[in-house]
Parts: sequence; structure tokens; C-alpha cells
Amino acid sequence: MGILDALFGRTKPVKPDLDQLFGVPSAALTLEAASGFRPTGLGSVCFASVEGGAFVEVERQVRALLDADTGRGGVPVEASTDAYGYSWLLVRHPPGELPELVTDLHAVNSELEGNGFGPQLLCSMVGFRDEQGRSLALVYLYKRGTFYPFAPMPGGGEKRNSPLELQVSASLGNDLRLEKDLTRWFPVWGAPGL
Repeated sequence: MGILDALFGRTKPVKPDLDQLFGVPSAALTLEAASGFRPTGLGSVCFASVEGGAFVEVERQVRALLDADTGRGGVPVEASTDAYGYSWLLVRHPPGELPELVTDLHAVNSELEGNGFGPQLLCSMVGFRDEQGRSLALVYLYKRGTFYPFAPMPGGGEKRNSPLELQVSASLGNDLRLEKDLTRWFPVWGAPGL
């Protein structure tokens, strides 16, 4: 950071740290104890849509990578595009395999990043649900290197359970690097795995 940056209040951007994803399994234990939310076994990676043969090849490499990482014939990976035009790769595991799910999400991000698609990476999320059927996601912001909780209200529609999000954030402060700027807690409506 230079002197002009200091004078004009600009800050140095945070470098993505994909290893932060490995904090999710321990955070899940805290989350279950504090709020009763358990992993669903679903996680996804979101990125700005990319066209062309280069991306098709990277998607093929991601699928091959995840197929090679498991002895049970491959981890199901589903590609989709949401209503806002963002692309998602959804990874499925049994709910008890949260560390394996996180490892696969890390691998997907790393593969995209290693093939030059880092600027298109937006976020990764891991899904949770409680006994009342409420959904929650821990969302990792790739460009910020931070997490935030996203809790849609049950019953559909685009309403958030902000009190629950704040409660979860308060309980996970010692487990994850949380995003302090609440304006960056973007909703991920219709995200696969939520």
C-alpha cells in the first residue's frame, strides 16, 4: 500500500485464501451445538458465467478430478445457471462427510483458479438444515477471503432471516474469518445446495 492509497483511504485487497474452507468442519460442530444446524452434504461453487471451449475443458477436468478422488464411482457434480446468470457447480456427499465435501469444494475452486478462471470465482457455500427444516448456508466470499451466514426464510420467497444470520455469525466468530461488512452479505437466492 502506497502513501496515496493511505491518503485516499484505499485499502489493499485481501488475497483469496482457499484454505479457509477447511475451517468449516470445526465451525459445523459449533453451529450444531449453538443452533442445531447440521450439514446437508451439499455444497456449491459460484462463478461468473464463462463461455467457450477453455471453460468446457476445465469443467471436464473438475469432474475427472472429483471422480478420481473417490472409490465409490465418482462424486456427483451438477452444473447449472441461476436466474441471475451465474454458474454453479453443486457437489453432493452424504451429510456425515463434511470434511470430504469441503475438500472437493477446495479442489473445484483450485482447479478453476489454476486454469485462469480465478477472477470469475464469486463464492462457495455449504448447506445446513435444522430440525424445524430451516435452511442455512455458510458462504465463502472468494475475493474477500471471508465467510458469512445466509438464512432464507422458510416457505419460499426472497426474505432473509436476519436475526438468525446475526446469531450464527456471533457463534462462529472464533471458528471462521467472518465478513465484518454486512453490506457484503449478499443473498444467494435459489443457490443449488440450499
